[in-house]
Amino acid sequence: MRNIKLLLAYDGHDLSGWQVQPNRATVQGTLAMCIGRLTGENVLPQGSGRTDAGVHALAQVASFATGSKIPVENLAAALNDLLPGSIRVLEASEVASDFHARKSARGKTYRYRIYRETICPPFLARYVWHYPYPLDEESVMHAASKVMGEHDFTSFAAVDPEQGHEAEEKSAVRTIFLSEWQRCGDELVYTVRGSGFLHHMVRNLVGTFLLAGKGTLRPESIKSILEGRDRALAGATAPARGLYLVAVEY
Repeated sequence: MRNIKLLLAYDGHDLSGWQVQPNRATVQGTLAMCIGRLTGENVLPQGSGRTDAGVHALAQVASFATGSKIPVENLAAALNDLLPGSIRVLEASEVASDFHARKSARGKTYRYRIYRETICPPFLARYVWHYPYPLDEESVMHAASKVMGEHDFTSFAAVDPEQGHEAEEKSAVRTIFLSEWQRCGDELVYTVRGSGFLHHMVRNLVGTFLLAGKGTLRPESIKSILEGRDRALAGATAPARGLYLVAVEY
C-alpha cells in the first residue's frame, strides 16, 4: 500500500463543504468517487480539516492509502480529468505511511475577504463578503490583535453538528500566531494563522471584530469575551463565502 498526499484547491460556492454527505455534492465525496473510478478501490480521503459549505480553499491537504500502481506523477492529471472544474488537484506525492492530513497538521492559515465599496462586481460576489457600511477599520485591526497567543476560544466556537455534545468535552484551547487585517485596494482582508481552529471560529472572530468597527464594543473587550467562554458574548458568524483556507503546516 502507498500513502498519497494531495494538495487541493476548490471553489466552495456550490459545494456542501468538505465532509461527505448523502445526496449532496461535497469535496470529500466527489474526490472519493473519482479516486474509486481510477483505482477500483473504496477510498475515503482524509482532509486537514472540514471546511463548511461555501468556504473556499487554495491549499487544502488530503491523504489516502491505495494499492494502485498509477505513477504518482500521473495521478494529479488523471484526477483532474474526472473532477469537476470547481475542484483541482494541484499536486500529488507519495508520503510516509504514518502521514495523516489531519492528525499530522501542526498549523493552518485562513484568509477572510470583505469588499468595502458601494457596488460589488458580480464576478466577485461569491468570493467576498460585501460590507459597504460605515466601519472604523482601525478599530477592527486593533481588535484582531487581542486574540494573539494561547487562549480558550469557546466564545468563538459553534457546536459541531458532526460531534454534537462531544465537542464540549474537547479542549477549546488554541494558539494564534498571527491575527491581522490589511487594506488591499477595495478589500479589507483578515489573515489568521494558528495551531488549529474550532468549528466556525474564524467566521465568528470576523463577525466580532466588525462589532468593534461599528462601535458596538471596544477592542479591549475581546479579552473579556475570551475569558467569558460563552458563545453569546461574541458577534454573529460572518458569511462563508469570504473565507479561504490558504495553507496547512506539517
